[in-house]
Amino acid sequence: MTVRTLSFDEVLDRLVHLWKPYHDNYLAMYSSWYGGIIRDPALMMVPVDDHLVHRGDGVFEVFKCVRNHIYALHRHLDRMEQSAKVSMLDLPMDRSELVKAITATVAASEAEDCLVRLLVSRGPGGFSASPYESIERQVYIVVTAHHELPREKYEEGVRLRTSRVPIKQEFFANIKSCNYLPNVLMKKEAEDAGVDFTVSLDERGFLGEGPTENVGFITWDREFLVPRFDRILKGITVSRMMELVRPLVESGELRAAEEADITPALARESREIMMFGTSFDVLPVVEYDGLPVGSGRPGPFSRRFLELLREDARNCPEMKTPVKD
Repeated sequence: MTVRTLSFDEVLDRLVHLWKPYHDNYLAMYSSWYGGIIRDPALMMVPVDDHLVHRGDGVFEVFKCVRNHIYALHRHLDRMEQSAKVSMLDLPMDRSELVKAITATVAASEAEDCLVRLLVSRGPGGFSASPYESIERQVYIVVTAHHELPREKYEEGVRLRTSRVPIKQEFFANIKSCNYLPNVLMKKEAEDAGVDFTVSLDERGFLGEGPTENVGFITWDREFLVPRFDRILKGITVSRMMELVRPLVESGELRAAEEADITPALARESREIMMFGTSFDVLPVVEYDGLPVGSGRPGPFSRRFLELLREDARNCPEMKTPVKD
């Protein structure tokens, strides 16, 4: 094999011809390093010496735009500010500047429905572990196409199994940092096993979270239970779900909606299990560790919860940020 040294012009020419089919999903990117918005996927790059790349030193959030309105944006930004504070990473923009950059990037994508990834990094400047090498913090905002899951995932349900990947320590579990190796391994574990999701297990034997999702349970006593948030990332979707079901608790349709210590045995005895996530909202789990959940079919609460979340995304003013004024 011959290893060539490429000229500046050769690299640019190579970029033009590096198109891949998945690039069709990359709609727009804001880069503070570039100083603006770009729409050519070939140019959507981050400096290799950015601490985000070689140390995972950064924080991020993923949220969605529904009908030209970003759902739960300020809740995601609240969580990002907390992650950044614990990471001793000062955000390079204030809240209003971030919102302006986000909405401008989504507008440039020309997509009414999309996913938005916001990343804040320590910045480029050297390859050591020292954060003081980085010369300037950076903001990257990437807008991608949002493809709905196949309808059968909602109508027929998904499969879940307990993960063997060790759960994150409490300090790191509550930071949405860009160091996501355990999450990647959990996702690989699920795909290698032919299931849809895995869920972590802590050293006490209690269930935690999925690779990028939260899990919730409906008991036969009609309690809606979720794993305690002190050991896992507090999901925006599942947290909002717990608010939206309060009327069901008040009416007696549900007996409770609360955090709890949940063992795999309790999970296997559940009436319903659900996965919660930004991109898909709510998915019913019909199989856990190879055994059927409840009747082995999606239950009524998963359908009701999905309706509540989607109605919230469409019509709740306090949860929606318009892309254009």
